[in-house]
Amino acid sequence: MDSIAALILNLGQKAKKASRSLRTIDTETKNAVLHNISSNIQKNQKAILDANKKDLTQGKSNGLDDALLDRLMLNPERINDIVEGVKQVASLPDPIGEITDLEYRPSGIQVGKMRVPIGVMGMIYESRPNVTIDAAVLCFKSGNAVILRGGSEAINSNRALYKCIKDGLTEAGINSDAVQLIDITDREAVTRLVQASDYVDAIIPRGGKGLIENVSANARMPVIKHLHGVCHTYLDKEADSQKAINVAFNGKTRRYGVCNATETLLVHQDLDSATLDQLIDLYVEEGVELRGCQESQKRSNKIIAATEDDWSEEYLAPILSIKIVNSLDEAISHIEQYGSSHTDTIVTENKTSARKFLAEVDSSSVMVNASTAFADGFEYGLGAEIGISTDKFHVRGPVGLEGLTSQKYIVLGDGHTRP
Repeated sequence: MDSIAALILNLGQKAKKASRSLRTIDTETKNAVLHNISSNIQKNQKAILDANKKDLTQGKSNGLDDALLDRLMLNPERINDIVEGVKQVASLPDPIGEITDLEYRPSGIQVGKMRVPIGVMGMIYESRPNVTIDAAVLCFKSGNAVILRGGSEAINSNRALYKCIKDGLTEAGINSDAVQLIDITDREAVTRLVQASDYVDAIIPRGGKGLIENVSANARMPVIKHLHGVCHTYLDKEADSQKAINVAFNGKTRRYGVCNATETLLVHQDLDSATLDQLIDLYVEEGVELRGCQESQKRSNKIIAATEDDWSEEYLAPILSIKIVNSLDEAISHIEQYGSSHTDTIVTENKTSARKFLAEVDSSSVMVNASTAFADGFEYGLGAEIGISTDKFHVRGPVGLEGLTSQKYIVLGDGHTRP
């Protein structure tokens, strides 16, 4: 057995053992660990930022694009957001052990369901060091052990953050094998991890389309994922002008390198032309390249011609495709054809149109009069998220505590036997 195979085997065996002990940890102890972790992050902020600077310097020298560098970057504000996310997870109800649907059957037994951990999670991610913390605290609070494998571009940041996690577990007297970090950058470790079905119960890949496709194709256990985020903002003919401008501009420009950024703007042909003109000017002033259909080019000489590929492109950059549509039905059809089932929003004052959009757009998050940037576990009240799923089983949308659990049937009797 080679050294990497041996490493993954060792991590898997320790994670499996730790997962058994996590089933019985009480909520108070779980929350104590999370508060330890948040305190450690605050106390070690300088060391974390210094480690991140090393990654950023290396990333720039390796030619990482601006979107990846933005995902990689930590600063005091983002550190504070990470800390706040940990505290929010600590404040959330513990789902483990919850019993629901308990009812008597004609035989006299009681049948119900109990919420339980999945077991051992494998987390494979790129660029974003905050995922190290998000994944660790969500898995731990939901009673799961986790094996973390971050990208090589964030190795120093991940090590610094992982130390805060490991120390937080140890300080509370918890087996630190509950959260483990693969501390090598060899890609063979990913291949071995997704094949370790004897020890890992589910894999969550978070990163570029290539990573997710590779994990999905080779994993021997269930995968919780989304491939990419081609998110749409549709400005209906009955949209409020200021709401339309605010929602569409924020959805695209708040952050470019994130999966919930608006990549295509759909505009009803009867929308007030002044609204679109003002929005286009704001995009151009912000440095956003606009690629549009022939009709949109007639509206502004600041829009270059879009290709067929643009409609299904996740730019992760200051680029936006624009299409003029004849109707709400055409907007929905466009989303159905080119979208990625991630997040789509309509801006309208017409409640009937809003309800139609909500009912017919088949995405993991569908919104009315709100920026696609809200598609985020923190904003949804999950404390943090371990990722976003566009699958329809077993969880959909931002994945928080409940998404990292399963249920088992429980039966209560009093000496009952079946005739």
